[in-house]
Amino acid sequence: MGNGVQRVRQSRCGRAFVVAGCVAALAFVPTAAGATPGSGVTATVVAKGTSVGKLKVKAPKGRADVTFRTITIEPGGSTGWHTHTGQLIAVVKSGTLTRTLDDCSVEVSPAGTSFIEPSGKRHRHVGRNLGSEPVVLWVTYLLPEGSELSDDADAVECGPGK
Repeated sequence: MGNGVQRVRQSRCGRAFVVAGCVAALAFVPTAAGATPGSGVTATVVAKGTSVGKLKVKAPKGRADVTFRTITIEPGGSTGWHTHTGQLIAVVKSGTLTRTLDDCSVEVSPAGTSFIEPSGKRHRHVGRNLGSEPVVLWVTYLLPEGSELSDDADAVECGPGK
C-alpha cells in the first residue's frame, strides 16, 4: 500500500476512536433533569373566557405597565365613553357586558367570553350592563409606562340613520 492510502486509513481510524471516546465519555456525564414536580405552590383560576375569534395582542412600544383589575358594573350601570392608550384583554366572569363601539356597532359579551379592546382615540367605546345581575370583568391592561387606565371621550351619536 502507498503512503497516501495508509494516511487516509489512519485518519479514518483516528476519527473513529475520537467519536467512540466522546460517546463513552458522555456515559459518565450527568444528564439534565427532566421536568420535576413543583412543591409548595398553589394556583387558582379566577376567571376564564374564550374568544369569539383570534386575539391579536400588541404590546406598547418601550416600557409597559401591566395592570390586572377586576371591574364590577351594577345593573343599569355604564363605564362612560372612553379610550385606552394600550390594549386590554378582558374576561367576562359573570353577567353580560354590552359594548357600543366608535362605529356604532354593538358587541354583546356574556359570562365565559373574552375580548380585546384596542388602543387609541379611534377606538372609543362604552360598556353597559343591560341585565339584572352585576357584570364582573377581569381585565389585563397593557399600557405605555405611566399611562392612565382610561381616558374620557365624547359620546358617539348612534341614533337612527347613523
